[in-house]
Amino acid sequence: MKITISVIKADIGSIGGHIKPSQKLKDSVRDFIQENGLKKGLVIDSYISSTGDDIAILMTHTRGKSNSEIHKLAWDSFVAGTAVAKSQGLYGAGQDLLKDAFSGNVRGMGPAVAELEIEERPNESFLFFAADKTDPGAYSLPLYLSFADPMHNAGLLLSPGMSKGFKFTIMDVEHVDADRVIELSAPENLYDIAALLRDNQRFVIESIHSKNTGELAVAVSTTRLHNIAGKYTGKDDPVCLVRVQGSFPATGEVLSPYGIGHYVAGFMRGSHTGPLMPVKSNSPISFFDGPPVVSAQAFSMREGVLTEPADAFDQPFWDYVRNMVSQKAIEMRRQGFSGCAMLPYSELEYGGIVEKLKELDKKFIVRR
Repeated sequence: MKITISVIKADIGSIGGHIKPSQKLKDSVRDFIQENGLKKGLVIDSYISSTGDDIAILMTHTRGKSNSEIHKLAWDSFVAGTAVAKSQGLYGAGQDLLKDAFSGNVRGMGPAVAELEIEERPNESFLFFAADKTDPGAYSLPLYLSFADPMHNAGLLLSPGMSKGFKFTIMDVEHVDADRVIELSAPENLYDIAALLRDNQRFVIESIHSKNTGELAVAVSTTRLHNIAGKYTGKDDPVCLVRVQGSFPATGEVLSPYGIGHYVAGFMRGSHTGPLMPVKSNSPISFFDGPPVVSAQAFSMREGVLTEPADAFDQPFWDYVRNMVSQKAIEMRRQGFSGCAMLPYSELEYGGIVEKLKELDKKFIVRR
């Protein structure tokens, strides 16, 4: 049975700054999807969650990717939620809704979108990742390691279903006129893939396919908010869907790289570097508007009907990782604004520091 899994995520209001959405706000989005999606047969199933100050809508349906009715349902639910956020005085109400009216698809309108259109397996299992206070490049290293590196994915050595490797579709997210992509295969083009993914702010994994079966394994949101708004409006807060088991990596092989706590762009005002912390579902944001966080919820599915989620990072092992990431975050923050602790100017072009530098540039003199 062909099923589409869609996740659409946005920051439409948060308590006390960039901490977490209110329960009333989350309930309003859940109720809207229930009344206008589930009861009307538009979607088969749905699940609402939050990561940091963002709300994510996970839906299953049979209408394919980029379906205007599905996207409008999510957009309208965020508009309804924004009204609730404004009534409660929440910070950043409607922050990620960067266009005035829905135009057929939420791509390029602010919310993060990832979708998998698949032929459902008898025991379909997948992971839903949601990140806050970072950009789409945050997923690049974990996905590279779990789909191309046998140090994390033992199945590349042990499973016949993965012996041929995977095909990576990588997008140049700085090219805004149209989607500029390249397809590279692992292990043949392993070094070429690494050369591109070194630049997390420009080259981002959009999708991954199995070379053995041709099936779609991964979908990542690739929206860059500053490319849409023309100014800094918040970090991109990406989502990612990963199918697991069988001809794909096992769940543990996909989760393994998140034990690194690798450094990503984000943190305070989206302008710093910090380690990515694996957190429990519905966790808030705190230290220095961070650190950058990622949640992971595992689902099984039959004919589009979801099980309850298993919180993949709610396990004692990850408490140790969180402690380690906290130490890394504190060490980086001790460096303040200097060097690699803050993002390069190319990522700060919409901030006040650019205006300051323009004024200072006029005061420089050239000694003869």
